[in-house]
Amino acid sequence: MIVGIDLGTTHSLIGVFEDSGPRLIPNALGEFLTPSAVSVDDAGKVIVGRAAADRLVSHPEASVASFKRWMGTPRETHLGKNRFRPEELSALVLRSLLADAEANLGEKIREAVISVPAYFSDAQRKATRAAGELAGIRVERLINEPTAAALAYGLQERLDGSTFIVLDLGGGTFDVSILETFEGVMQVRASAGDNHLGGEDFLQMLVDACMRDLKLDRTKITPSELGQLHSKLQVVKHRLSGSHDATTELSIGGATREWRITEERFASMVDPLLQRLRTPIERSMRDAGLMPSSLSEIVLVGGASRMPVFTRLVARLLGRLPLRHVNPDHTIALGACVAAGMKERNLALEEIVMTDICPYTLGVEVSREDPNGYRTDGHFSPIIDRNLTVPVSRAQRFSPTQDGQKIVCLKVYQGESPLVAHNVLLGTIDVPLPPRTTRESGSIEARFTYDINGVLQVEATVIATGQRHELLLQNNPGVLDEAEIRRRLAELSSLKVHPREDQENIAMIARCERLYEEHLAARRTLQEWLARFLAEIERQDRDSIARHRAELGRALDEIEGRAN
Repeated sequence: MIVGIDLGTTHSLIGVFEDSGPRLIPNALGEFLTPSAVSVDDAGKVIVGRAAADRLVSHPEASVASFKRWMGTPRETHLGKNRFRPEELSALVLRSLLADAEANLGEKIREAVISVPAYFSDAQRKATRAAGELAGIRVERLINEPTAAALAYGLQERLDGSTFIVLDLGGGTFDVSILETFEGVMQVRASAGDNHLGGEDFLQMLVDACMRDLKLDRTKITPSELGQLHSKLQVVKHRLSGSHDATTELSIGGATREWRITEERFASMVDPLLQRLRTPIERSMRDAGLMPSSLSEIVLVGGASRMPVFTRLVARLLGRLPLRHVNPDHTIALGACVAAGMKERNLALEEIVMTDICPYTLGVEVSREDPNGYRTDGHFSPIIDRNLTVPVSRAQRFSPTQDGQKIVCLKVYQGESPLVAHNVLLGTIDVPLPPRTTRESGSIEARFTYDINGVLQVEATVIATGQRHELLLQNNPGVLDEAEIRRRLAELSSLKVHPREDQENIAMIARCERLYEEHLAARRTLQEWLARFLAEIERQDRDSIARHRAELGRALDEIEGRAN
């Protein structure tokens, strides 16, 4: 069984392709969206999803979210007595999704297709695959998120010659892809993006504005109050998508404060972010050689694409209103399910052919000599240009810089700058040269091969001897090696995780604790309700627990309704 997974910055989803089409699978709470959040309770047990997201407010020191932004880096997060890398946190989310899918499907899942931002780097893609290994599944196929969105929209069924742009604004990343259909083939023509621009950045703008208006000193705000601030202003951001203003109440420093913002002020405030969004859109159009009038459709996906400021920007840039008739939160996951069905060779998908591209330029560092014989290092020599259709293989020949040179150090980079200092180092190959090599006789061929999963293979061949050398990644602390993956897999396996059947109770407790932190006036009532619910859990009567949980949920709905 192969499943499709959208491993998102804010939320993650899982699903499967069936004869009737792609189907998303609900979690233990009956929801398709599982917050990409992890927490550790006082007993050292791991909590994932909605309860962990609520514990960002009530237990901020033991909870974390938005770790997708750290993929491909060696950053570690302390939760309780444990330290987790981004791959491990992602693996815990994947394990929760897989448990939901296995409970729903009644069989073991061995493999998954996982979506990644089109502009994810080599290190970030490797980290995503490592997260799959740590979760106990095989991840051979990674699919770019805009490509998955295109599959979800069924763009392959459009008329031949149609051209589409897919704009994916998620919680932490922004992707742009331009696709073209012809004779049943869907081809990506250009891709661009920003790995550090998404809904979380718009939220941070609201947080900063609120703190300025209320004259709040960040150094005097507790982590719990800061978590409450983010939680409440996330609701404000959502409300601004459907109204001209929004108001919220905040309990900070022992007092309740009210804050109001208009959609007009929000639009003005986030203009620097909107200008950053323009750049990838304009670059992808340039790379594809297209004018806005050449586009057949504009497709918006990602939860943050609901913001009117984003829709207006897109309409101004591209001259028409975009499509959004598939739930933008579900689109990429549905497309990943289609990709999983394609990998399983489902008969319903046998007519679909999908091509993708390399989102970055890949090359090596070279020295250059001016007409006066003066040599400078640090120049970038592209081998695979961005937006070439994958799989792709390209080769170039290089020569040593001097006679008698014993080794050529081939440094591999990705990026768009002519100077390697501004690009990303992927790794190096030390290529030994034969004795008495001259600049003319010591040439080597560097071959780059980039596959559909975004995996780069580099091979260097000494022309004189035919000896070949493959890339050995070095100086890249963001990538786990196989031995480290095995060690961390063993550590994750020893972690205690709350049983799936307890998730509804854990989520209700976490929600109650979050509201206790947020609403001073309701604290005594909330404390009494929580005590009664905990006592009911202790009696272990599942039917009675379910009734009390439903009653408590309705009561909490009323409190949040009044507060918001």
